[in-house]
Amino acid sequence: RFALVGGFVAKTADGVRVAVTGASNNGVYRLSEAETALNGDFSEGAIAGMSGNADDMITDLHGTGAYRAHLVGVLTRRAIAACG
Repeated sequence: RFALVGGFVAKTADGVRVAVTGASNNGVYRLSEAETALNGDFSEGAIAGMSGNADDMITDLHGTGAYRAHLVGVLTRRAIAACG
């Protein structure tokens, strides 16, 4: 087994950064919409319902673009929860 999508969340003195890998046709990217929301409210609720853009996601035998877009939101929320 392997991870289809990876999410990274960092909260620093300079603000929140969110990065995603394994999802987009364009490689690793920053999820700026989530960064903006989390800079105002660092909680899972701040990005409730947020996901990636399915049109930009990889589709292959392991998952559709819509599935990867969904995983972007799920894994970002899990990363926030793991921050405590």
